[in-house]
Amino acid sequence: MQGPSDRSRAPAPGRKPRGNSDARLCDAANAPHGPGAKAVAQPKTHAKRQPREEHTPSFVQTYGALDLGTNNCRLLVARPSRRGFFVVDAFSRIIRLGEGVSRSGCLSEAAIERTLDALQVCADKLLRQQVGRSRLIATQACRIANNGAEFLDRVKTKTGLALEIVSQETEAKLAVSGCASLIDPKSDLALVFDIGGGSSEIIWLDLSKRGHTWQRSLHDRLDAQNCIAAWTSLPVGVVTLAERFGGREVGRQEFEEMVAHVIEHLREFEDEHGFARRLASARVHMLGTSGTVTTVAGVHLGLPRYDRSRVDGSWLRLEDVRSVSDRLLDCSYEQRIAQPCIGRDRADLVLAGCAIVEALTRMWACTWLRVADRGLREGILATLMAEDGHYRRPRRRKNRSRDRT
Repeated sequence: MQGPSDRSRAPAPGRKPRGNSDARLCDAANAPHGPGAKAVAQPKTHAKRQPREEHTPSFVQTYGALDLGTNNCRLLVARPSRRGFFVVDAFSRIIRLGEGVSRSGCLSEAAIERTLDALQVCADKLLRQQVGRSRLIATQACRIANNGAEFLDRVKTKTGLALEIVSQETEAKLAVSGCASLIDPKSDLALVFDIGGGSSEIIWLDLSKRGHTWQRSLHDRLDAQNCIAAWTSLPVGVVTLAERFGGREVGRQEFEEMVAHVIEHLREFEDEHGFARRLASARVHMLGTSGTVTTVAGVHLGLPRYDRSRVDGSWLRLEDVRSVSDRLLDCSYEQRIAQPCIGRDRADLVLAGCAIVEALTRMWACTWLRVADRGLREGILATLMAEDGHYRRPRRRKNRSRDRT
């Protein structure tokens, strides 16, 4: 039977699924975040038996991760903690950098100006938080734009930020690292997907390849990359799909056309790897990391405003996702704007995202979808901290019996 093997994490019938309350302290419960946040209190231990962290440097520096996508500019600033990292500052703004680039081949001046304003905010935060090490990446919009390199030169000149355009493979691996702690450890297969503005990363994980017991720690984020069985990057995202088929006025016919377009891109990947035939005899679930799935979860839960603690880590049945898509298809553009978890910034993109999810579920019939409000930035932070020697897996100590006299 498909679905999360740990039923305590699955939403019980008639009940709303509970979000994962770990917030931003990698896998620790109820972690505060934001400027001035205090660390979570640790359980008391006997003074004579304090654990020794041999590999943690005495000086704990601050790290930064910036993800400049086709639709969003996101920043996360964090410091290493006992089980992962503790966020001290964050920023997110919809900038629509890739607006029109699929037609013109270039980033527009209006989009560039919006993005430069957002990146200046990021630069100020990195400076204010005294970030010692960072990685600043740009994805699909800058990859395909003829003036992408020129734009990054302007960014460096105006803000001092040196962004790098990462490959599709790097983007896929970072997405997996960023949300790996939400993978059901008893699953055989997991489909991780990241729906962006200009592209969508699709990654199948074969969890039999993991080399140790899943510990729900920073190590899971890195070891999950070794479980990648196949991946692809589709040249479709919410912005490109909405620009091609329409975003404001979307009927069922237009929705089906979007779904068929995405399936056409998926078919070659499935024909090569044949995951569909493996699903009947495997424990499988999907894990979605994008604004689309978090928005769908917020609408499904009926939240009066978006609440990350309720959404991140929540489980949805695929029938719940389809129900939200049906409801939104029956709404006008203005009614979608009025939805508190959608708003004006996403109202013309949300149905394009729903069409991508629908295409994935038709190609691979899983029952459960887990929602991740985390992704590339968390993957960047985990990678940087691991490279600096934080959180190495401690050696197992042999049990030694004491001689009694």
